[in-house]
Amino acid sequence: MTCKAFQLFVTLQSKLINISVIRFMDSSNSFLVFCGTDTMYLAKEICDYLNCPLGNMNVTHFADGEFAVSYEESIRGADVFLVQSTFPPSDNLMELLLMIDAAKRASAKSVNAVIPYFGWARQDRKDKPRVSIGAKLVADMLSTAGVDRVITMDLHADQIQGFFDVPVDHLYASMVFMPYIQGLKLDELVMAAPDVGGSKRASAYAKYLNVPLVLCQKTRTRANVVDEIRIIGDVQDKNVVIVDDIVDTAGTICKAGDVMKEAGAKSVRALASHCVMSGDAPVRVDNSQLEEIVFTNSIPYRNNIPCKKLKQLSIAQMFAETIRRVIKNESISSQYVIK
Repeated sequence: MTCKAFQLFVTLQSKLINISVIRFMDSSNSFLVFCGTDTMYLAKEICDYLNCPLGNMNVTHFADGEFAVSYEESIRGADVFLVQSTFPPSDNLMELLLMIDAAKRASAKSVNAVIPYFGWARQDRKDKPRVSIGAKLVADMLSTAGVDRVITMDLHADQIQGFFDVPVDHLYASMVFMPYIQGLKLDELVMAAPDVGGSKRASAYAKYLNVPLVLCQKTRTRANVVDEIRIIGDVQDKNVVIVDDIVDTAGTICKAGDVMKEAGAKSVRALASHCVMSGDAPVRVDNSQLEEIVFTNSIPYRNNIPCKKLKQLSIAQMFAETIRRVIKNESISSQYVIK
C-alpha cells in the first residue's frame, strides 16, 4: 500500500469511527413505549404527544388463566417506558411485573414503570393488628422485578414514595384540574375536603386559588360505609368544589355533597384523580346533589352502569411531557402546578 493510499484509508476509517460514535450517541438516547392490555387507551395518547409509535408487545393467555409477555422488537440498550395502571383485577399488576422482568432480560438500558394509578395504595400502614401493608409489598415486588424508575400520580399517601429504593416521580392531577376549575369561572368559590385525611390536598388548591377551605368530618362503623358527616366551615351561598384522590363506592363524596347543599351551598361538584367507581357508585352519584364528578383517565370507566354526571380529563400530555423530560434529563418540577 502506497503512502497516499494509506493516508486515504486512515481518513476513511476516521470518518467511519466518527459516524459510529454519532450513531452510538443517538442510540443511547433512544426510548420505547409499551403498555399493558388495559392501559392501551392512555398509552396511545401518550405516544401521540411524544410523536412515537407504541411498541409491539404480545401477551399470550393460557387455558388455566396464566399469561406470558414477550417483546416483538429489539429493546437492547433502550430506555423502556411501560405504561400500566394497577387497578383491579390483579392481572394488571402481574402483567406489569412480567413486562419489567422481560425488559430486564432483554437487556434494556433502563426500565421505567409509568403507573398513573398505583393500586393497593390505601394499604399504606398498619391501622389495626395483624394486617398487611399492601403498598409496601407492591413496591417490593416492582423493585425485585427490576424497575429502575417509577412515574405515578396522586398516591393515596405521599409516604409510599419512601417504600421504593429507586427514583419516584410523583405527579399531581392538579395539572389538569386547576385549568378546569379556573375555566368554570365560579364566583364565591370554596374548596372542600371530603374528610380530614384529604385536608392537605384541598388546602393546596385553596391557597393557590386564594379561596376559603371547608373540611368534612366523617365517622365510619366499617369500611366503605359512612355513618355521619359534619361540615367545618361556611358553605352558605357558596360554589363548593370537593377534591379527593380516589372515589370507590362514592358514599363519602355523595353524602358530603348532599350535606353541603342542605347547609345552603349554591352548587357542589367533585374532582377526583382516580375513577374506581365500583358497584352502585354511578347510581349514587346521579341521585346525589352533586352537579358533576370529574376524574382523570388514569383508570378507564369500566362500570356497566352509565353515569350521566361523570366526566374524565386526559392526563396523557402531562405524562408524555414527564417522559420527555426524564429522557432529556430535565427537571420535572415545573410540571407541578400545586403539590
